[in-house]
Amino acid sequence: MTKLNIMASRHSAFYSPMICTIAGGFLEKEGLSGEYHVVEAGSTSGGAVAEGRMDVAQAAVSASWSPLDKGTRPAFAHFAQINRYDGFFIAAREPDTDFSWNKLLNGKFLYVHGGQPEAMLRYGAFKQGLDLSDVDDIPSSGGSEMMDQWGNGEGDYFHEQGAFPQQLEHDGKGHIVGSVGEAVGPVAFSSLVGRWDWLETDDARRFAAAYKQSREWVNTADPVEIARAEADFFPDMAESAIASAVGFYQSLGTWSGGIAIEEELYQAA
Repeated sequence: MTKLNIMASRHSAFYSPMICTIAGGFLEKEGLSGEYHVVEAGSTSGGAVAEGRMDVAQAAVSASWSPLDKGTRPAFAHFAQINRYDGFFIAAREPDTDFSWNKLLNGKFLYVHGGQPEAMLRYGAFKQGLDLSDVDDIPSSGGSEMMDQWGNGEGDYFHEQGAFPQQLEHDGKGHIVGSVGEAVGPVAFSSLVGRWDWLETDDARRFAAAYKQSREWVNTADPVEIARAEADFFPDMAESAIASAVGFYQSLGTWSGGIAIEEELYQAA
């Protein structure tokens, strides 16, 4: 059985369609196995694919823009869509059923700095009539670092993908008040990349078949069932928090449609 090395640039339930190729048994049905990796600090998932260390990786569509701007072909191709919306949430220390983005001006905002997460957050804020530069910000790379920062009392508002905000709610340490995906609208947020030569192989075709099945399942199955399947990938999170994030992403349409990257959504990015 061929083993594929699969890498995420961010580890979250937002990328459940990719994770569940392994967790849901879809690779195995195609005669493949998968080993899951998360990119290390100072590296990129696209770079790992280009260097041959990874077979498949999750990357923003913008990962290819630099070589394209120079008129050269990128070392990898974006061959499948993962998400049709931004997957970040905004959480607050207290419940707020009347949240508006301008309220971010009233406190310190702990948000993921750099790259596509910040770019989309800025665009979402702009669409809501707010200049993110006017907000008192606290830098973070996100993930466990941000959870620790929040736990240490840093910030009044929190910005991360699921299921980190849902875990805050589960622990009674935060309340989800907004969705960047709802503010931005449909966009080609993240995709799968592979080397050009690898995409011509039978392994690539079998992976694509497994991924298509996984994404359809993640989009339609009971979120509790999905959370149970991928729970081992999130040992520090409650299954109910994972299920809550998955359920929201399903209702937003994050994983709806086919796996081809939609031209309209690519242009929106």
